[in-house]
Amino acid sequence: MSTVTQERVLVVPTSEFHALGHFQGFTGDIDTYLPALLESRQLSYRPRGEMEQNPDFKQLIPYVLFRFNESGASPQLFQYTRGGGQGEARLHAKRSVGIGGHISSEDSAAGTAHDVYCEGMQRELTEEVIIDTQFSQRCVGLINDDETPVGKVHLGIVHLYEVLTPQVHPREVDIKNAGFQPIEEIVAELDQFESWSQIVVPALFA
Repeated sequence: MSTVTQERVLVVPTSEFHALGHFQGFTGDIDTYLPALLESRQLSYRPRGEMEQNPDFKQLIPYVLFRFNESGASPQLFQYTRGGGQGEARLHAKRSVGIGGHISSEDSAAGTAHDVYCEGMQRELTEEVIIDTQFSQRCVGLINDDETPVGKVHLGIVHLYEVLTPQVHPREVDIKNAGFQPIEEIVAELDQFESWSQIVVPALFA
């Protein structure tokens, strides 16, 4: 049995999300969604292998963007290509501007659901990248994409890290061709990116 099949991930019933107000694409209305989702009594940990095929549940996924602004130059985003060893096979070989992953039952000792979410996000960041720079960060919105099989079972929570220097490097070997790229170049190449990146880049930076 694979690690992905055995892993238990944090989910909320899709009906709970819809009750707050269904949207397709991006919303910056964090206050309507995030506290209610993380305080829901319907939160649970369920087998990831099952949840990847069950649109009755949404897996909560931190999706972290890194932006570097240098005086006199175009703003840049960290971007990379997903290798074959990353967990979601349906996204392999796609480019992405987001770092993050599932909140796992192994994060559940952190305390409240909000603490568990933050612990899971930090674990994912530590596993995937090296952040060798000062930064500030804030949650900026959510992504929902019911138009793709992957999107139907996931809900993205978008965090923007403003980095002082472009010293963010991949730790995982399956984060390939990584580095900062001017946002206007990413916009011109968006058809190469996974759907969440195609949604969030125009929403935040167009």
